[in-house]
Amino acid sequence: NENLVKKTENKKYNILKIIITIIVTAIITYFLTITITLKSYLNSSNMTYLSTKINLIKQKLKSESIYDLDEDKMIEKALKGYVGGIEDKYTQYLTKEEMNELMEDTSGSYVGIGVYMADNTSDNTILIIGVIEGSVAEKTGLQAGDIIKKVDGIEYKGEQLDTVSNKIKGDEGTSVTITILRNNEEKEFNIVRSNVKLKTVSSKMIENNKAYIKISSFNDGTANEFKEAYENLKENNPTGLIIDLRNNGGGLVTESLDIAETMVEKGKTLLITSNKNNKEDIKKSKENPTINIPVVVLINQNTASASEILAGILKDNCNYKIIGTKSYGKGVIQTVYSFSDGSGLKVTTEEYFTPNHNIINKVGITPDIEVKLDSEWENISNIPYENDLQLQEAVKQLE
Repeated sequence: NENLVKKTENKKYNILKIIITIIVTAIITYFLTITITLKSYLNSSNMTYLSTKINLIKQKLKSESIYDLDEDKMIEKALKGYVGGIEDKYTQYLTKEEMNELMEDTSGSYVGIGVYMADNTSDNTILIIGVIEGSVAEKTGLQAGDIIKKVDGIEYKGEQLDTVSNKIKGDEGTSVTITILRNNEEKEFNIVRSNVKLKTVSSKMIENNKAYIKISSFNDGTANEFKEAYENLKENNPTGLIIDLRNNGGGLVTESLDIAETMVEKGKTLLITSNKNNKEDIKKSKENPTINIPVVVLINQNTASASEILAGILKDNCNYKIIGTKSYGKGVIQTVYSFSDGSGLKVTTEEYFTPNHNIINKVGITPDIEVKLDSEWENISNIPYENDLQLQEAVKQLE
């Protein structure tokens, strides 16, 4: 009887245990279901709120505004605002027109006049920092150092650089009127837009038999331009090479890495990138170097992105001297995604580091030898040698 009682109690205990387990599981499942449902509801609620709010605004504008509604344009602005909420100036929604411009900028050609411009933050003006060789701008008489005051009679400030860039571009054969300030005197130029072939590399022999290569940006084909320029200069048996990355705002990282391959030993780290999950990817040199003479690199406050990558690689791997002023500090990489309607999304997808794992973003590259230019020359691309203290120091270091 005693054994029977124990078996009965054990059976009751096991049944109770099963019932409790079922209840606990049901409770957990219930709360998980509530959480998932609530999360879905909140997400759905956000979209419903957005849709409702836009409709309310639309009705109010239709009934009250004295202006007609261009809903396509308003939707584009709304999308830009939504993406802008991430508060990353490099992450952007791009309209179809802006996507086309981006593709032009990296393809190596576009329709315009042929000038490089910068926002001169010291006085909020738009400064021409370089004129493309053979362009209509050069033929018309625009020069590095000119300040763009007006485009087609409308005055612009430095903070409106992107707007001015878009205004200057247009259809081939159409004209644009540029008003510039030179030596405190206004000059007006009427220029007919034409196809501009971006020559991103220029080269020459300078004092004391030194080779000089300037890279203005990293577009499709820049690495091949660089290699061709070096091969031509090599015929002069130079005793050193100066690579000028000043005022180079970046471009295609692949082109930058391809140039680095010509100077870095095979198997060495070129670039370290990290994604949103902090997963690192390491790119290494796959080729033997072809440049075997001393090299120095020039940078300044406008040296950014892909040009900082190249400067960092050469500083860490080759111990080349970096001369000039601290670089801009854009140490993040963007990926561009296109949509079926022609619009796109540029997203910051990776942060990059130099081979020694030094941070670039919001820090920049500090030169080994700091040399400042007089203020009138610090944002100019083509500086007379007698005024280019940074280039003079580069020649000195190669001696």
